Amino acid sequence: MSEGRKLVYGTCVAFGARAVLLRGESGAGKSDLALRFIALGGDGHDLPALIADDQVWVQKNGSGKLVAFAPETLAGKIEVRGVGIMNVAHRSEARLMLVCDLADRDGVPRLPPEPLACTEMAGVSLPCLTLMPFEASAPLKLKLALLSAAKNAPI
Repeated sequence: MSEGRKLVYGTCVAFGARAVLLRGESGAGKSDLALRFIALGGDGHDLPALIADDQVWVQKNGSGKLVAFAPETLAGKIEVRGVGIMNVAHRSEARLMLVCDLADRDGVPRLPPEPLACTEMAGVSLPCLTLMPFEASAPLKLKLALLSAAKNAPI
């Protein structure tokens, strides 16, 4: 089952069974945004959780959809700058539905293109947006974008 499998640099979080991959340079705020996203809480079975921090396996499943999961040694661990490596709520895997590139204010359009730009991963096209990770509203923006992507591509 390793066909279409790729190890990518980034942090992946999920809301329920849907996941978003955060991409950016070292120190861009991937882990910080992931930690604040997880802290949002949820309702019922749709809870925010970590999939993987720093490195993420992305693999195409039998249906041609992408699944994200952590390398075994990183499962449930996240780097919390200034505190250390911590264990947090995590999921073993989730369907990857969105990619979020992290940028500063100048790199984020006021309104994203309609439809969103796409990026390819393991031969699958995914919508891609850009956010400023350290904005107070960034975790909620990420949740809304992920739910919107899920509505446009049901599980």
